[in-house]
Amino acid sequence: MKINEEDFSGCLIGQCLGDALGFPVEGYPPDICHQYVNGILKKGLAREKGRSPFPFGQYTDDSQLARELLQSYVSRKKFDPADYATRIAAIFSENRIVGRGRATEEAATRLMQGTSWEDSGTPSPSAGNGSAMRAGPIGLLFFDDPQQLIRAACDQGRITHQDKRCSAGAVAIAGAVALSLKEKQINTSRFLSQLCKLVETVNDSIASAIRQLTEWVSLPPEKAVTFISRAGLSPGFSDGWQGISPFVTGSVLWSLYSFLKTPEDYQETIFTAIAVGGDVDTTAAMAGAISGAYLGLNAIPSQLARCLSDQGTWDYNELIKLSQKVFKLKVQQNSLN
Repeated sequence: MKINEEDFSGCLIGQCLGDALGFPVEGYPPDICHQYVNGILKKGLAREKGRSPFPFGQYTDDSQLARELLQSYVSRKKFDPADYATRIAAIFSENRIVGRGRATEEAATRLMQGTSWEDSGTPSPSAGNGSAMRAGPIGLLFFDDPQQLIRAACDQGRITHQDKRCSAGAVAIAGAVALSLKEKQINTSRFLSQLCKLVETVNDSIASAIRQLTEWVSLPPEKAVTFISRAGLSPGFSDGWQGISPFVTGSVLWSLYSFLKTPEDYQETIFTAIAVGGDVDTTAAMAGAISGAYLGLNAIPSQLARCLSDQGTWDYNELIKLSQKVFKLKVQQNSLN
């Protein structure tokens, strides 16, 4: 299979833009997110709404840490979890992180205090989506090596999250990106079956939930969310979130659902990811990475993507240059093997 530079760029820009589109209503309930999608996004008014003190185009920790992973790869010319851990610690210590997650911040603090990357992750039962949200780039780096993909997704994840469900969620998102790069047309059953084979080597509960997604994809969003938001949770458990919470199982499943519902339409995928409320910057970031890898950069609305920025740095052009460096390095490495 011939890999495409536009798909690498599409994955990174797709993640960052999904993140930026979800950020203004991150943590909001379903009714407000639904109104935001229909009254703002679908009417072409996205650039008018940021999240104070940031203008539209700011992306959050999901994409900042995905970008740091790719920077580490370019710098080291390989995936190096120790170097990546140093970068995670630095972005927190320099107070550059936006929308920090508690478990990831706790792990970053341990890294700053000298704990090794193998031991820094927040232990079980903490099982948020912090390791899955940044795993998309692993799918770019190892789309042609499933075993290395699994290993790298787990290693980058356990820097901040030790729970095996978190590792499996990271494998699911990385695997979805890898499959999207290789598939010319998405067959939902085959896609999820292949994803299960990757995930079940790490954690059975996440693999089982992905198998159930085969049935849920046929449901409309308002029905599917009632099942997906509860997936993997004990009966009666409540964490206070409305919509999709940061719990790894539901948020990973919702990202996959959003992509598989409309695989040929990036914007509709993002609308679905956001409209149900909750941790919508993360679900839109993960769904956007998968969609961007599948459809390529040209399928992503450029007038919105060109607004991307991280507090005045790492704008659209810089992100494109980074993805191009990653692509060229991957091509070079493949030519040597």
